[in-house]
Amino acid sequence: MVGTDMQPDRILELGYAFRKAKVLLSAVELELFTALAEVPLDCDALKERVGIDQRGARDFFDALVALGLLERDAAGRYSNTPEVHYYLDAHKPSYIGGDLAHLNERMYPSWSGLTAALKTGKPQNGLAKSDYFPALYASQAALNAFVRGMTGGSLLAAGAIAAKFPWRDYVTIIDVGTAEGCLPVEIARVHDHIRGGGFDLPQVRPHFEDYVRKHGLGERLSFYPGDFLSAPLPSADVLVMGRVLHNWDLATKKMLLASAYKALPAGGALIVYERLIDDERRANSAGLLASLHMLIMTAGGFDFTAADCIGWMREAGFERTSVEPLALGLSMIVATK
Repeated sequence: MVGTDMQPDRILELGYAFRKAKVLLSAVELELFTALAEVPLDCDALKERVGIDQRGARDFFDALVALGLLERDAAGRYSNTPEVHYYLDAHKPSYIGGDLAHLNERMYPSWSGLTAALKTGKPQNGLAKSDYFPALYASQAALNAFVRGMTGGSLLAAGAIAAKFPWRDYVTIIDVGTAEGCLPVEIARVHDHIRGGGFDLPQVRPHFEDYVRKHGLGERLSFYPGDFLSAPLPSADVLVMGRVLHNWDLATKKMLLASAYKALPAGGALIVYERLIDDERRANSAGLLASLHMLIMTAGGFDFTAADCIGWMREAGFERTSVEPLALGLSMIVATK
């Protein structure tokens, strides 16, 4: 309309946002931030270090500067910003790049299928949908990327759970769908009395045991193999389901909550942490986008509100419930038996 004060900036920014994301994801794939954690490098030295052609190198590095991910000094040398230095150096225990690598390898390509998923209601990830995780775990490369991605995506939430939950009142923990065991490791590092481990498909065992051993917790944390779709859960004072329920349809969600209730002792607690949709379903775009990701990647998975989950928990038999924010848009719902 002629003379309107409205501008399309926000619309176009959303439309072009994929370019910013891909610059970051490619930098992680090239291990650029890890290279710069050692010493600042000029354009020529950096392009040789990460193995890219001269043509796009300067624009790529300067785009990272413009995005606030790199700094460039007066001599033209590039270095990491403080946040990147802390979170994207693969040699640091605070590294979350595994999550971004997983986004790059599996999620970013799959999102080109969103329109098809919306039209058909069917996932677009290329794996057999009835046995998604066994099919994923059958490829060693895919499994490696997946478990590292789960660690990167869980690290900050695990630290928040270690700090916010009253662990002094409990002794044992089992992390259901544990991957490398990031969550029980973070909790055991902070609370010396905690013992337990992680439950996952048998193929995950070497990844879990290697991660736990590197953190010096092999005597306190063990791996429990099994398939929670067909086997009972191990018993512990606290069970954790982190970013697990969203993978499944409603019937399976309810079955898993009932299985957790059965495995817990009286007074035991279940912690569910997810990227929750706000109860009004109009404010938290991250939760809604996460649910669309489940549409693309799974046969029946979807994300949910805190009110949804609390209702399912009470249906399973849980009584006291509470909700608390964690980190990076994740929240935990605690239910007591």
